[in-house]
Formats: sequence, structure tokens, C-alpha cells
Amino acid sequence: MSGPAAPFAFEIIRRAPSQRIAGLITGMTGYRETARGRFVQREAAGLVVPLIISFGTPFLIALGREPDAADRQPSFAAGLYAGPVHIESDGGAECVQVDFTPLGAYRFFGGAVVDLAARMVDIGDVLGREGRELRDRLGAIARWQDRFDLVEDFVAGRASHRPSPEIAFAYGRLARSTGGVRIAALAREIGWSRKHLVDRFRTEIGLAPKPVARMMRFHEACRLARRGAASGWAGIAAESGYADQAHLVREFSTLAGEPPTAWAHRLALTDSRLLRSLDALDA
Repeated sequence: MSGPAAPFAFEIIRRAPSQRIAGLITGMTGYRETARGRFVQREAAGLVVPLIISFGTPFLIALGREPDAADRQPSFAAGLYAGPVHIESDGGAECVQVDFTPLGAYRFFGGAVVDLAARMVDIGDVLGREGRELRDRLGAIARWQDRFDLVEDFVAGRASHRPSPEIAFAYGRLARSTGGVRIAALAREIGWSRKHLVDRFRTEIGLAPKPVARMMRFHEACRLARRGAASGWAGIAAESGYADQAHLVREFSTLAGEPPTAWAHRLALTDSRLLRSLDALDA
């Protein structure tokens, strides 16, 4: 999760995946808030499927809108969603977040990924008794590294499903082109009809290939912006495959919930606070 508004009020510990779960997840994050107060976060449309295992007060989370009291989310999994996610907490949140790649999510959750798309599902509903037991065991462990070890064992032990070779190829082809390849052309490469590709892709990834390609292009624009492209937003739009800067602005408004300049300003504030927080942890 991105950092909350107040500096020095949270801890973040990250661990990269080991070789045995490489490709399944992009990483694990330990998150703990250390001061009371209202924390407000917004996350742009992500290309990961997060599993949140919570030991503190639940987050309030809503897709595409501000959350209210009915949006209390304890431990849950959330599928791909082509829009911003709004998050609030009271300063007492603590959790482990496991970020699955879309293909890794299918290997772990199996056919349930289609039920997770644009939704948040309680850990007990998506993983059953094993999910509830994992939450209880993690809550009884004090050290982050021991928590990460347990989660890694759990993920490796459950990753028994295999995406079809065609969908694995299709997702990889989209990713390599940062969403630039046309869906009809991709279907021809595989030897399927466009409709069959869309249906199977949605079943194994959670969303159809077109919105996923749209999110990939958006993430490429974000990557270029973080790198500090000298050409400005117009150049970023051109390099990312947008028709023009106005097209890029519309996509940021849809997928991030704000124009690109506002997104960059908020990111700069968040990153500086996160760096200060990590520095404090290392001291």
C-alpha cells in the first residue's frame, strides 16, 4: 500500500519473492501504523492481485469512490480493477500484503480469480479454513521475517493450478508490448477467435484483455513519469502509446482518480514520507 498522509506514523517492511515463488508474487509487504489518527490513501489501478492479512483495525476500502462505515475490510483478497482504490484507516492498522502477479493469482486462487475481479472477498470465503488459520497464526507471530516465511510456505504449498499456455502467452505478449498489441491480432497469433480469447482471458486473469492492456499502458506512463522523462507529459503520452496528451489525462482521471500532475505531486509527497519512515526504521 502507498504511505498515509502523516510522516513517521507507519512502518513498512518489504521482502522480494524467493526463487521458489518467483513469478507467483511480486513481493510481500509488512505494514503497521504507529500513531492514532485518520489515514487516507488512494491507489491507482494496479496490475497485482493483493491478499491482505490483517491483525489490526480493519481498513475502510471502496473501489472508485470514498469509503464509508459499511466498507470495513478485515483480511481479504482483491482482484484486478480498472480504477482507483480509496483507503482509510484509524492509525491502528497492521497487515501483511502479498501481491500476486495476474498469472500467479490464477496459480494460487484457481478459477476464483474471476470472482475476485473488481471485488474484495473475505479471506475465509476465498481460502476457507486454511485462510482463517493462516490469519490466526500470523497474528501470533511477532517478527516480520517469520511472518514472511510462513506466508511464503503457504503460497508455495497452494500454487497448484496452471494457466493455459495460450493465456500465459497472451498475457506475456500484452506485457511485452505494454498493452500495444491489438486483441484481434493476438487472437490470430494464438489461433483462437477473438471472443474465445476474451472469454478465456477473463476466466484466468479476471478481466478481459482490453482493460488489462489499458492498465499496462497506464503503468508504462507511470514508469516514465517516475523516471523523470525530460519530454514532459506530452512526450510520456507519445512514448506510452496514447493518441495525445489529452488522451493520457483522461486515462489518469479514470485509472488513478486524478490528473497526471496531481498524481505526480501526491506520489512525490508519499515517496519522501516513505523514505523518511524507512530511514527511521534503519536508524
